[in-house]
Amino acid sequence: MTDTNSLDKPAESGHPAPEHAAFAQVARGFYPVIVAVFTATLIISNICATKGVEFFSGSSVVLGPLQILPIATDGAFFLFPLAYILGDVLSEVYGFRATRHAIYTGFAALLLTVGCFFVAVRLPAAGFYENQEAFRTVLGTTPQLVLAGLAGYFVGQLLNSATLVFIKERTKEKHLWARLIGSTVVGEFADTLIFCSIAAPAIGIDTWQSFVNFVIVGFVWKTVCEVLVLPITYRVIAILKKKEPSYAPAKVDALHD
Repeated sequence: MTDTNSLDKPAESGHPAPEHAAFAQVARGFYPVIVAVFTATLIISNICATKGVEFFSGSSVVLGPLQILPIATDGAFFLFPLAYILGDVLSEVYGFRATRHAIYTGFAALLLTVGCFFVAVRLPAAGFYENQEAFRTVLGTTPQLVLAGLAGYFVGQLLNSATLVFIKERTKEKHLWARLIGSTVVGEFADTLIFCSIAAPAIGIDTWQSFVNFVIVGFVWKTVCEVLVLPITYRVIAILKKKEPSYAPAKVDALHD
């Protein structure tokens, strides 16, 4: 075991003193950057999701229990699919173990976020600050939404990654489209169902028709996004596989690594 106190001692006779300060090496490669963007996307999405959004509010189309119009969703509908695209990239290039670590990092970041909002809302407002109620209204609902996001994201992302890696173990480098779409269908459905079940009351969805619409719109939208950006996802994955010198067949089943 290295004696860290020796770093404070002058160099012994015959050994020149180091020219520069000592630092630990940071892991190289693209993985840390992708994890950072992945985590930021999750945090921003959960804040944006505090706003309920409705399209075609002047129309009303109902088909059995399903409300077709208006379309009800949350304010993160345009951003959250990016988290699954990044999750697919991580799973395809770095494997299930590395992706689990990224998911745990995002989970911890979301917990920190909701904890900070909880404290900030309850801090005494300054006399010159006139937006306390607005601040409370927007961020005061965040704990419920973050709980929804945490539960949905944790289950959905793990299922997404496990499904992709499971398929890849059997197809190797072939049929990338199948594992990207297949994993998204499994992960997004679980994520959307869990998130919507918890978050719906917080954003004002209080009818069965609106809830079913909320789930279906979210699931279909995220899945369609995945399909539309497949060419970009393909390109990013190809670049990373080429640039990462350690990319090679694993010695063990990736799901049990």
